[in-house]
Amino acid sequence: MNPAERRAIFSLAGLYSIRMLGLFMVLPLLSLYVGEFEDSTPLLIGLALGAYGLTQAILQIPFGMLSDRIGRKPVIIAGLLLFCIGSVVAANAESVTVIIMGRALQGSGAIASTVMALAADATRDHQRTKAMALIGVSIGFSFCLALVLGPVVAGLAGLSGVFILTAGLGLVGIALVVFVVPSSIELDPLQREAGAIPALLVDSLCDAQLLRLNLGVFVLHFVLMASFLVVPQMLEAGLQIDRSEHWQVYLTTLLLSVVGMVPLMLAAEKFNHLKGSFIFAVLLVGLSQAFLWFGISQHWLAYGALLIFFVGFNYLEATLPSLISRAASAGGKGTAMGVYSSCQFLGAFAGGAMSGLVMEIAGISSVFAMCVAVSTVWLYLSFTMSHPKVVDRALMQTVEGPS
Repeated sequence: MNPAERRAIFSLAGLYSIRMLGLFMVLPLLSLYVGEFEDSTPLLIGLALGAYGLTQAILQIPFGMLSDRIGRKPVIIAGLLLFCIGSVVAANAESVTVIIMGRALQGSGAIASTVMALAADATRDHQRTKAMALIGVSIGFSFCLALVLGPVVAGLAGLSGVFILTAGLGLVGIALVVFVVPSSIELDPLQREAGAIPALLVDSLCDAQLLRLNLGVFVLHFVLMASFLVVPQMLEAGLQIDRSEHWQVYLTTLLLSVVGMVPLMLAAEKFNHLKGSFIFAVLLVGLSQAFLWFGISQHWLAYGALLIFFVGFNYLEATLPSLISRAASAGGKGTAMGVYSSCQFLGAFAGGAMSGLVMEIAGISSVFAMCVAVSTVWLYLSFTMSHPKVVDRALMQTVEGPS
């Protein structure tokens, strides 16, 4: 990458990670703290977890298209302001209903596809996959930090303090956009692949490879939300770990998961076995849910399940954006990223809502059974991934692409 590309991508990765840090921090908290409201039910808690995903999914493509007309930075700033407003609403909530409203407002600042579009604007074609991968890695880092930081902040200032901090992070993001993120990059029109183009939506939705990857990110965030409806309660009630100490569990398993990712990364990058690494990571996600299903009252099995879940999740979260970027057709990457982002957040909403409904009807263990079922479908589709050579080149280009 040249200096201009590095500045653009690192600043955008920082912006993305700051915003996702705010969203991820509440994952290990909502089912515990919102459960104390008088109007709390498993379904409403699930909706509180996933509400942001619905508005994100609905608005990703419209915001991306609006950014094509009025510019990337105005849309990103407006989205961050909505995110801040939603955080303040949630911070002052005294009922689950208001929490849901605040989370939905947070999600209405749907800037993920616009940020990805600006990243595409700012990079040359042969650097674009690397840029997407760096943003994917930043998301994984923010996820890890959030699971540790969220319980610590909540222990000091409660759930409202977490939402206030989230609003502050949104303001930091706005400052980053105004003062650090480049305003625009002059490109050859043939290289502009940003933005969601309506004429390309059908192609993106009908491409078999993209469909598998989009379904994959849907399932990944479905399982994430479903797990975090149940896991915090499991740690507190089932394993007798005080909520103020949950960060220790997450920190330990997350650090070990970094070590666990090394063999997957080596297999994919050094030995060009991306498909095998991808399938194994999907398998880990499914196995983690099976272990939780059968061992939710056993410490060692629960910890092992969390460990292998984080290995699979972090690897897949970092890998999927680069695969989408490489699998999309020339000129259609912006559209493909818009669809991808919509599927990601729709999975978050569906995971929260469905797990809440299933838990209310059939209990905690049924949530894990549902996650095993959807992970099994994803695992089967991963074995049928087409054009493996194209996908393999994607990761090799990400890691070893020309400067």
